Amino acid sequence: MSTPALEAQLPARGLGRPLLVALAVAPVLAVAASVAIGRYPLSAADILWAALVGLGLSSHELPETVAVVVFDLRLPRIVAAMVAGGALSAAGAAYQGMFRNPLVSPDILGAAAGSGFGAALGIMLGLDVLAIQALAFVCGLSAVAVSSVLASRLKGADPMLVLVLAGILVGTVFTSLITLLKYLADPYDRLPAITFWLMGSLSSVNRADLPLLVMPTVIGVVVLFLLRGQLTTLSFGDDEA
Repeated sequence: MSTPALEAQLPARGLGRPLLVALAVAPVLAVAASVAIGRYPLSAADILWAALVGLGLSSHELPETVAVVVFDLRLPRIVAAMVAGGALSAAGAAYQGMFRNPLVSPDILGAAAGSGFGAALGIMLGLDVLAIQALAFVCGLSAVAVSSVLASRLKGADPMLVLVLAGILVGTVFTSLITLLKYLADPYDRLPAITFWLMGSLSSVNRADLPLLVMPTVIGVVVLFLLRGQLTTLSFGDDEA
């Protein structure tokens, strides 16, 4: 490819720094808006004082209601949303590199359906929150493992296509099992819990829940960072790699 043609495909250099600045400022504005907006409105002064107090830069005494709303209700939910979004972004980038497709999703290897089945099974068995999360994690990994084993046993012209088809098959099976559990669940107790878990919500997140979310996310991101070379190689395709 000629140099002019290659340069035509690259973004303008003048847009690089403003874009980075905008990407850095956008989360700050989103956090400020999320803290301010809600059933109990907060003024700009309340948010500023809360930020200074939270960073240890001021000894200003906040009203009890403002302190509870900011530090006990909204900030934990905001942090949980940002960490979960970051984890999904990192996992999505890894999936895109591995499958060389920008349209991949957690359903592609059955991980989402497997995790949903594990959570639904844990709720049906009356397990506690940690056990439900562990069972969801194990079943999600099991779904990916089953997809990989099926793909390795099925010989096709395109191994990646075979893997995707195996993942779709496994995901469909786990989705059917979730439907079966919902059919068998108590409609007044277990069924609403399963439905709300599958929908997802941040309404009950508190500060004690954050370590349970942050630690696995950090471990997963560190592993992906250490494997960045291999993932980059996979994104080139078989011939180039």
